[in-house]
Amino acid sequence: MNATLSEAEKRSPRLSDAGKRRLLAVRGEPLFFAEWRNVLFIHFEIAPEILQRELPFELDLRDGKAFVSLVAFTMRDMRPRIGGKLGALLFKPIATHSFLNVRTYVKHNGEPGICFLTEWLSNWLSVQLGPVIYGLPYRYAKIDYRDEPEKNTLTGTVESRGAGRFSYEAKLLGNSFAPCESGSLDEFLLERYTSFNWRGAKRFFRIWHPSWPQMKADVSTRENALLTKAFPWFQSAKPVGANYSPGFREVWMGRAHFCK
Repeated sequence: MNATLSEAEKRSPRLSDAGKRRLLAVRGEPLFFAEWRNVLFIHFEIAPEILQRELPFELDLRDGKAFVSLVAFTMRDMRPRIGGKLGALLFKPIATHSFLNVRTYVKHNGEPGICFLTEWLSNWLSVQLGPVIYGLPYRYAKIDYRDEPEKNTLTGTVESRGAGRFSYEAKLLGNSFAPCESGSLDEFLLERYTSFNWRGAKRFFRIWHPSWPQMKADVSTRENALLTKAFPWFQSAKPVGANYSPGFREVWMGRAHFCK
């Protein structure tokens, strides 16, 4: 796919298109392509004063409320935009793995984004590279996602040695997928295209994909020790909803930049 904007996209007010404009405003972007599949968002409300203490960036609040989301998904076929089959071959050791991200919502210099509190992933080599290149808080875990969207069910278990387990079961609540309603809480939580990170130094990177095709989900968590051991304040988290998306065959991923 060519990393260029159409005239219609240049005029569009949608958050996805605004994210694409920001990404392509920098020469040489995007850096990577990847496939993201079976993406489950589980949302929680957290007291802002507790969460702000964890971050060097300003929280992006909605009606005075702060949120944390768990995002479970599988990435496949990560590859550099330039390099063709040879580039894809060189990236094969880190091309495919599962994630459980813990993210919150921030803004920096007026730009809305996310900030990862931690990310568990199933590829040991990627765990070594992510913090160095992007300042990402990667941790290794055994991840077992058993997604059966055709049966309206998703289950997952994430286990980190000595740090406990997180497991869930989700039921999909709908018959079709649609973008989030404009101005809704779902849009606020899902439609984010910049990640701000601070391990080592304050950095950011941008991504792009079309607006999420999503539906509501009902999630029950069976084990939470992985989360409460990492973040004791998570015991006070209030569930506020969940969304599921089948994901995308191609997500654009930008390079890391230092924050000004």
